[in-house]
Parts: sequence; structure tokens; C-alpha cells
Amino acid sequence: MEFAVDDESAIRQLVATWLSATRAGDTETLLDLMTDDVVFLVAGQEPFGREAFARASREQAEASVVFDGASEIQEIRILGDWAYLRTRLRVSATRPGTELPMIRSGHTLSILRKDAGEWRIARDANLLVAAGAPSGHS
Repeated sequence: MEFAVDDESAIRQLVATWLSATRAGDTETLLDLMTDDVVFLVAGQEPFGREAFARASREQAEASVVFDGASEIQEIRILGDWAYLRTRLRVSATRPGTELPMIRSGHTLSILRKDAGEWRIARDANLLVAAGAPSGHS
């Protein structure tokens, strides 16, 4: 089905754009990838939306936190104007003045909605936990 292939490609591009914008500290691009009513679920925190995400993202950019990450897409299911995406995610965050990054990894589940013809994140739950240092560091 050609329509589904195009949608799957668009969803894969959304993930790539998310990672690229995160590395660049580009909060505006990240906000454009989510719906107005997005909800994020993170262990140990209350659910939060766009405004809290934007505030935290801008604070991290101002603090010159350097992010990197890799996402392995494990499943994409498209159901009309809705889709879900399951990934294995690894993220590193390095604060200025620190030698080793904080590394978190785990699984994510995102619910996407087509909004104005574009796939956007509507709900996102991640189960990231602290992980070991990257190879080459002790």
C-alpha cells in the first residue's frame, strides 16, 4: 500500500528530525513536531505538555547542555490519521565542565496524529533509565 509507505517514511523522518533538532538545541523545530495538546510521560514525574517541554528545552540550551542520541525504531503501526511508534532510545547529555555524559537508555512508545497533513507527536512515554558510560570511558 503506497499511502502507508509514504506515511511510514514521514514518521521515520520525524524521528530523524527530532534527533537532529535535539542535538542542535532547536526548541522551535521540536515544538513543531508535536501537537498543541501533546502529553509526555516520564518515570518519576507528573505528565507534562508543550509549555513545560519548551521551558525545559530552552533552559538546557541556555545552559549549553550537549545532547546526542540514537533511536532504533522497532515498530510502526499506522491506523488512518493515528499511528504508534515503539523505539529503543539512547540519549547522552553532557553539561559544561563535566567530562562524562549522563546516559539514559530504554524503550519509548509514542502516539502520533496527522495534524494539517503532517505527522506530529501527540503522546510520548519513555522508560529511559541511567545507563553505563560509553565505551572508551571508565
